[in-house]
Amino acid sequence: MKNNNNHRLQTEESLFLRGPLSRFKELFFSFRVMFSFIKAFRKMHFIGPCVTVFGSARFNESNPFYVQAEAVGASLANLGFTVMTGGGPGIMEAANKGAYEAGGYSVGCNIILPFEQKQNPYLHKWIDIRYFFVRKFLLIKYSYAFVVMPGGMGTLDELFESITLIQTKMIHDFPIVIFGSEYHKELCHHIQIMAENESISPEDMKLLFVTDSVEEMAEHIKTHAIKKFKLVKKAHKPKKWMGEG
Repeated sequence: MKNNNNHRLQTEESLFLRGPLSRFKELFFSFRVMFSFIKAFRKMHFIGPCVTVFGSARFNESNPFYVQAEAVGASLANLGFTVMTGGGPGIMEAANKGAYEAGGYSVGCNIILPFEQKQNPYLHKWIDIRYFFVRKFLLIKYSYAFVVMPGGMGTLDELFESITLIQTKMIHDFPIVIFGSEYHKELCHHIQIMAENESISPEDMKLLFVTDSVEEMAEHIKTHAIKKFKLVKKAHKPKKWMGEG
């Protein structure tokens, strides 16, 4: 029964994206989307400030990237941030696990799929999302920084969504850390080619910080998120930060 429900949800969004439907169906779909946003805003209102970690759902515990993501999650929790992910397995699970076991706060925005993804067991709070675009909005809305771990098409989509929103001044210039220089070597090279051909501004290159070091990541986020936006640590546990004023 659960698989049938998931298939129905996928079909609903898929049909909406294929072209015009009847006005009633499009209005009904709009109400469903609005309800998803309202439900998410109510549930997630007090979770932040966060750092969102993006990465593949397909890496297991024996993968070196999984181990690195655990260390990333723990480091972010020790800085005082809530660690937010897409809520699923792989890198997402590892980052949540690192934060959870370090005594920090761990949350997830889980997409409802008929395959591959269910919420991982290292979440203090999570919400199940029907629609990818609602989920991406939430993963960005509450965060003061973004860490991009090795991943696939979805991870790249989330990376470039974040960059585009910063580039177009839709959100503040929050730090974006690309973790894993060798894995992302060709990606970074292509971004450099875009700058050289003036399809992006050379200034846009400064939006990205590439590293293989958890310590360098933490220092970068301290400088470009905590100090820049004047975040102060709350007294209660799990440790969190709040904006002044």
